[in-house]
Amino acid sequence: MEWFGHSNQDFDFDMFSASHYTILVICVLVNTFIFANRKKLSDERWRKAELVTALSLILIEITNHLWMYKHAVWKLGRSMPLELCNIGLLLAIGLLLTRKKIYFELLFFIALLGATQAIITPALTYDFPHFRFFHFFYAHLMIVWVTLYFLWAKGYYPTFSSVIKVVLFINLLLPAILFINKAADGNYWFLRHKPKSPSFMDLLGPYPWYILSLESLLVFLSLIVWLCLRIWLKGDKRTSFSES
Repeated sequence: MEWFGHSNQDFDFDMFSASHYTILVICVLVNTFIFANRKKLSDERWRKAELVTALSLILIEITNHLWMYKHAVWKLGRSMPLELCNIGLLLAIGLLLTRKKIYFELLFFIALLGATQAIITPALTYDFPHFRFFHFFYAHLMIVWVTLYFLWAKGYYPTFSSVIKVVLFINLLLPAILFINKAADGNYWFLRHKPKSPSFMDLLGPYPWYILSLESLLVFLSLIVWLCLRIWLKGDKRTSFSES
């Protein structure tokens, strides 16, 4: 069975398996590395690494779409880059390329509240060493690591207005996602039903109430994360490199 093949017969993913635990350990170790080396990583010489990382994210995402097309599984209702983590990936690329704070403000909450949850409870079919395994975790891990890099090394941090911006951003996209779901028989943002694999959504009630729970949770957790970060940074003299 080739690692880039179609059939998942030999690659069935099991949550909290050895491969999943390995990813979780890598996530924690790299998070710790970024924090411990935040002063060194603030050096401008890392600019090339930012651009290379952005290019790698673009290439792996293009490769993923080519894989879906090659194996005839690309569908309007599930393959467009419309999931929140897909949007987070695009924001991460934009942040790496431009360093504009607006990308960080939107990415910060999507990364910590969305990508982190996806890493812990992945909606994934293919296990190691399949390409889709690498694509899923590389993309989601990079969303988190890029966010923490700009937070800890580059001095970007969200404000109260950032919470308002991300809530408005998501709610402005919501009607379009609902329309696409209906037109393409899709389930982007899990607005038509919960993921088949276990996830935290199982704790949020039945359809459609879990959608309202998600909305409330977005606002509540965003405010909590912002408040905790504000307390942590109290007295910190760091300023962001870009305010626009």
